[in-house]
Amino acid sequence: MDRQPVDWDLAVATARKLVRPGPQLTRAEADEVVTELRRLAVEAERHVEDYTHLRPPAAAVTPIAVVDRPEWARSNVAGLRMITAPLLERVTDASSGSLSTAVGRRVTGVQLGSALAYLAGKVLGQYEVFLPPEEYGPTPTVAAARDDAVAADGTGPVGRLSLVAPNIAHAERQLSVVPRDFRLWVCLHEQTHRSQFTAVPWLRAHLESEIGAFIEATDLDPDVLADRMRSAVAALRGAVRDRGQDAPSVVEALQTPAQRAVLDRLQALMTLLEGHADQVMDAVGPKVVPTVADIRAKFDTRRSGGSPLDRFVRRLLGLDMKLRQYRQGGAFVRAVVTEAGVDGFNLVWESPAALPSQAEIADPGAWMARVLGSRPSISA
Repeated sequence: MDRQPVDWDLAVATARKLVRPGPQLTRAEADEVVTELRRLAVEAERHVEDYTHLRPPAAAVTPIAVVDRPEWARSNVAGLRMITAPLLERVTDASSGSLSTAVGRRVTGVQLGSALAYLAGKVLGQYEVFLPPEEYGPTPTVAAARDDAVAADGTGPVGRLSLVAPNIAHAERQLSVVPRDFRLWVCLHEQTHRSQFTAVPWLRAHLESEIGAFIEATDLDPDVLADRMRSAVAALRGAVRDRGQDAPSVVEALQTPAQRAVLDRLQALMTLLEGHADQVMDAVGPKVVPTVADIRAKFDTRRSGGSPLDRFVRRLLGLDMKLRQYRQGGAFVRAVVTEAGVDGFNLVWESPAALPSQAEIADPGAWMARVLGSRPSISA
């Protein structure tokens, strides 16, 4: 009997079965979308590096994958399996391998697959930081002239930039925006994440360390888990009643107090990363995306809208938290760049100690006083 607490194969099968088909495109239209996305992803790299001044080492080559919805779900299962392995080992050691455990792993597989099926229809692109080596494969790379897609230390690719072609095609039709402009705009966002993780040598290890601390703070005591489940049920009721974005998500409600302390740091980091990408795509946009103002206005309306059912699922999965990260992080980055310039903002990448706390995200002046000190403003 497999003692893994998640049936990963069932998760993939469930996602593939439940995911909705993409927009109706002819073969020629689909090929055009894929080809242009690959080209624009490479173009976006140059624009992002020129604006951010974040220049990865020459050997830090990032594979580019243009995928459909089922493939996005499958690769995310592979990534989740890798990053959650330490936690699942603890859960496995605490379980007895009983029939209830076997049933539970299948239930968990179905739940995970269902969540990924929903997300597979929403995500436009993703910089995949944690993937097992076999996931990279012979895909086109940002440095298209080289075949040796290896990290600076020779250990393998530094993440993968994935673009979900059917979702991008669907969004550009739904928003009635210029396809080429929208596709480049999306690529600018994902290439910013690529620059963050390849140009800042300590960032990936720091994120992995924080995730490890979160796992270590997981309390597997049955009484504690029962209390967390009661909190999750209360959060679920709140999601059903649509109590607004300040109500806790089910994901947040499942955390212990010790985990919340780590989560505060993780949320501050993710808010910074997402806000930075959001700021860059607009700052670069006017120079290379003529219709960026129209795209931004329509996209923000799309982000905050949706049916009651869609809002419920977003609350259930904690996606509203990600929307707040875009807004709060973007406001922080814009404030710092306005005051200190791009190079002044880039002091955030000096070390983990320079990262803003959640309080500083809300108060950029406090971060500038702590990190920039009496340094003069640095123009972009």
